[in-house]
Amino acid sequence: MHYIHVCRINRCELFTSMKGTYIGELEELILLTVGILYGGAYGVAVMDEIAKQTGRSLNISAVHAVLKRLEEKGLVSSAMGDPSPERGGRRKRIFLLTAAGKKALEEANEMRNQLFNQIPKVALQFQWV
Repeated sequence: MHYIHVCRINRCELFTSMKGTYIGELEELILLTVGILYGGAYGVAVMDEIAKQTGRSLNISAVHAVLKRLEEKGLVSSAMGDPSPERGGRRKRIFLLTAAGKKALEEANEMRNQLFNQIPKVALQFQWV
């Protein structure tokens, strides 16, 4: 078991994580997008960026559910942003990657690359008829 020390605004917490913790495809996609939108990752922005980058349309409820799950796992942290007039004075919950989230993305990327690199070249050569 590994221990990950995660600091948030005005408090620090210690999370434990099992080596090789699995994240699903949608969790990985949303984690990547939170990183891309650094400092501006809130539900609608994540949903819009995923649509822009992948052409994939997600329901905002699904995005919020995954963001909540990622926060519970310690892979992202969140804080309330400033109120904005275009939102009627309401505040946005802004998400950031944690050190554990960065590590989960690195592990997922490493595993995918290791597997891909093991595919024999002949298996990737196609002749279109």
